[in-house]
Amino acid sequence: MRTGCYTALVTPMTNNTVDYKGLEALVDFQLQSGVTGILAVGTTGESPTLNWEEHNTVIKTVASKCKDKALCIAGAGSNNTAESMNAAIHAADCGVDAILLVDPYYNGPSSLEIRREYIAPVAKAVPDIDIIPYIIPGRTGAQMFPEDLAVLHQQYKNIRCVKEATGDLDNMRRTRECCGKDFLIFSGDDALTFPMMTDPYIAASGIISVASNIVPALITEMTYCLGRGETQRAQQILSDIEPLFRLVTVTTQEETPYGPVACRARNPLALKTLMQLIGMPSGPCRKPLGKMTQKGFEFVLATAREVHQKNPDVLGFAATFFDVDIEERLNNPEYWKHLYYTEEYTETPA
Repeated sequence: MRTGCYTALVTPMTNNTVDYKGLEALVDFQLQSGVTGILAVGTTGESPTLNWEEHNTVIKTVASKCKDKALCIAGAGSNNTAESMNAAIHAADCGVDAILLVDPYYNGPSSLEIRREYIAPVAKAVPDIDIIPYIIPGRTGAQMFPEDLAVLHQQYKNIRCVKEATGDLDNMRRTRECCGKDFLIFSGDDALTFPMMTDPYIAASGIISVASNIVPALITEMTYCLGRGETQRAQQILSDIEPLFRLVTVTTQEETPYGPVACRARNPLALKTLMQLIGMPSGPCRKPLGKMTQKGFEFVLATAREVHQKNPDVLGFAATFFDVDIEERLNNPEYWKHLYYTEEYTETPA
C-alpha cells in the first residue's frame, strides 16, 4: 500500500443483478482518472447483500482490470471469521494487493476479540497480502482500539495500515502514537481527509473514498497535493467538491399519519442516486435499501446543481467519459421519476 486515493467502488446493478459491463466501465473511469487504487466490494459496494459468487466475481473482475495499472483492495469483511478467511484466500488467488476487514457487525466482539479471533486469523491465512482493518463503529457497533491495532502491527508484517472512520481525531492521534511513524492511516471519511492529512499527530496517508466514485481525478489530486504539503491547491479543490461529502448520509424529516419521523438515507443510497441522476452506471441499491424520499432526492439534486454551477469541470470528466449531458440531466424531470418514493407513507406495499 502507498499514499494516495483509493476509490470504494459501488457495485452497479441492473434488474437486481450485478451489471458487470457497467462495473468494467466504472473501473475504466477510475483508471483513466489516475486513482492510486480501487476497493472492490467494500460496504459502499454493498457487500452485505451480494452473494459469495457475486462477491468473488466482482473482485476477480476488478483485480484483473487493475493489474499493472493501479492497486486493488478486496473487501472480505464479515461477522463470521470463517467467511472472511475464505474470501481473503480467494482474493489473494485473484492477485489483489490488499484485503479490507471491516469490524464484525452485530455480534459485538470486544477489541481484544476482534484482534485475536478475526483480524489475526485472516492475517495468518494470507501472510503475503496487506490486511487493512476498517474501524467504523457507527456502522458496526464494534470497534478495535489503537492499542490492539498496535499489537497486530507488531505481530504481523502484513498489518501496516488502517482505514479510520471513527470520526474521532483523538482516536487517530492515539493510533499514530501506538503504531509508530511508518504505519499508514487512511481516511475512511471524505470530509475528514484534509484535517487528517494536515494534522502532524495523525499524518494520514490518503483516503479510501466514497466521493471519488464521481470525482476521482480531483480527490486524487487533492490527496497528492496534501502529501506534498501543497495545501493551498488542495483547499481550492476541496472548496469545489466539498458539497458532495454531504451525501454520505442524508437525513430528512418526513410526515406519517402518526406524526413526523426522521428518515436517514445512508451510504451508498444517495451516492448511487446521484450517479443514476447524472448518467453513470450504478442502478439502484439492493434491498433492504430502496430509494430516497422526495425530500432526500431534492437534497441530492440541489447538491449536484450547486457543484455544477460553481465549477462545471467538477462533473465534466464524468460527463465526457460516459457521454452524458449533465446540464440536461439536472434540469429535466424525466430523468428523476424513478429515483425516489412518490408516496412514502400512503402507498400499499406490493
